[in-house]
Amino acid sequence: MLQLLRGKKSGLFVKIALVVITIGFSFFGIESYFVATTSTSVAKVGDTEITQEQFRDRLNQFRQRMQQMGGAFDASYFERPEVKRQVLDQMINEQLLLHANEKLGVTVPASRVRDEIMSVPAFQVEGKFDPEQYKAFLAMRAMPAAAFEQEVRQNIGVRELPVQIASTALVTDAEVDAYLRLKDQLRDFRYVKLDKPAAENTEVSAEEIESYYKAHSSEFMVPERVALEYVELDASKLDVNLTPDDATLKERYEKAKARFVTNEQRLASHILVKVGGKGSPDDQKQALAKAEEIEKQLKEGKDFAALAKQESADLGSKNQGGDLGWLDKGTTDEAFENALFALKKGEISAPVLTSEGYHIIQLRDVRPGKTRSFEEVKAELAKEYAESERDRVYAEKAGKLTDLTYQDPSSLEGAAKELGLKVQKTALFPRQGGSEGLAANPAVVKAAFSDAVLVQNNNSDPIELGPNHVVVVRVAEHKAATPIPLDEVREKVRASILAERASKQAKAQADSLYAELGKGRTLDELVAERKLKIEEQKGIGRDAANVDSALVKAAFEMPRPKDKPGTRLVDLGGDTYALLELDKVVDGDPSKLDAKTKEAARNTLAQSAGSEVVREFVAALRRDTKVKISEERLQEL
Repeated sequence: MLQLLRGKKSGLFVKIALVVITIGFSFFGIESYFVATTSTSVAKVGDTEITQEQFRDRLNQFRQRMQQMGGAFDASYFERPEVKRQVLDQMINEQLLLHANEKLGVTVPASRVRDEIMSVPAFQVEGKFDPEQYKAFLAMRAMPAAAFEQEVRQNIGVRELPVQIASTALVTDAEVDAYLRLKDQLRDFRYVKLDKPAAENTEVSAEEIESYYKAHSSEFMVPERVALEYVELDASKLDVNLTPDDATLKERYEKAKARFVTNEQRLASHILVKVGGKGSPDDQKQALAKAEEIEKQLKEGKDFAALAKQESADLGSKNQGGDLGWLDKGTTDEAFENALFALKKGEISAPVLTSEGYHIIQLRDVRPGKTRSFEEVKAELAKEYAESERDRVYAEKAGKLTDLTYQDPSSLEGAAKELGLKVQKTALFPRQGGSEGLAANPAVVKAAFSDAVLVQNNNSDPIELGPNHVVVVRVAEHKAATPIPLDEVREKVRASILAERASKQAKAQADSLYAELGKGRTLDELVAERKLKIEEQKGIGRDAANVDSALVKAAFEMPRPKDKPGTRLVDLGGDTYALLELDKVVDGDPSKLDAKTKEAARNTLAQSAGSEVVREFVAALRRDTKVKISEERLQEL
């Protein structure tokens, strides 16, 4: 990577990249002349747009990952502006890195893409890549192999550049020792807990209650609420004929016959000799000479697998004796493929040059191509029919639902009657949403309180509840926020006044005692005068679990004491405080640690430094690239 950067150091872009590393580490029709085009993208990075669909897909992926991790996330979490912006910023950074790859000339070789695809568990059977599984995946996504390979290539490219840049971050022995001294630092401190003082006055007058009630009226309200009518369309509940006749299946078979053709496959092994140095003609000659020597040994009877384990530079297949498994056409480099498919079973090729180096290829077996018969794939076709038929019926009904609810935005009855659906109703719920059902769905709550639905009294747009599952809602009942009569909350108001008094009294007491420490009094004097209990902690580390975390945090935030102990007032929560006195700081001793512990610390620092270098690098890319974000469109999604 560094050689690549040096090789292109004349460009402004690379100068920025090197400074960061050193310091921190289509065609348009003629109608375009007459018709104005309006961008509907969420963001634009240079000339590349991030569409609303792409953003929604990424947000859904993020939601699914978080839910799979088992985190207790409220559904509304994913509707927060800061979460949406976080997801969008990640997408913007990826585009910046792709642009950087292009400018720097960073490419991902076909072999890396191939290895990445072949390592995907979903494409494997019994631990080995299965071309049929791969084809089925592409067919399911209706995606050509070339398009998927480009997607994989981009994903690798987005990962690879940050990894290479992060690897340039260096960590010195002095930095490791300094880190360990801080990490393993121990502190001695004493503290006095100040409990809540006894209430001085528990009398609350009627005037005080009325005044507090008026000043805090928003705390004593029945919130604004709505109840919704809704029509729900769920593909899983549709009554669909899922049992096709043979004629229907045969028609599908003929249309999709190409899918059931198994291409000829070849079981191959290889030995790779990489071109060393800078890839000069002399370097290529040396690599070719070595490859020819290996070819000669094979012709003399040397075992191919044994020689591959000894000589091959392909780490992915070396330990398996060069085994590449069964290969289809179109899955390897063109020169490699041409040589492989020109061999007869048992033959070994002469050295073949590709972008990776010289390959000696062994063809171990051939699996002829064939076409699976209708009877062989009938069950598969029936399953696909059932899935596609349900999707087709759902798509048809969803389209009609959209049209009908737009044509008559003042009612759901007509659409429900024509589509054979029921108009249902929710209970009343506030702007924060309800605890179950539709009222707990953030998208539904957002639509319910939108201007179009709540104020204009229209039907909502279709709201996605899940895959092939939508709902259209309208307001059935609306209740504005109303104050709760004082008589109903009088005791609650009184309790709030007393709690506020107690809180102020506790803070005043704590401030007063802490002020005395600031005037030269000692903690021991205060303890003796007020008969308080002093607690002492010695040799406490940053991660101490047997001491209040607020005390530990405060102790480690305080400066190292010099002539006398340092003091601090610590809020322990719940209107309780502590007077803290820091007596002693003892740094960790790196000389007492073994090499393994030091290496782990070095790795931690290297990862942190590498991440910082990458952040600076991406920030430099962002400063150098025009990035435009549609904040309004982002929050509407």
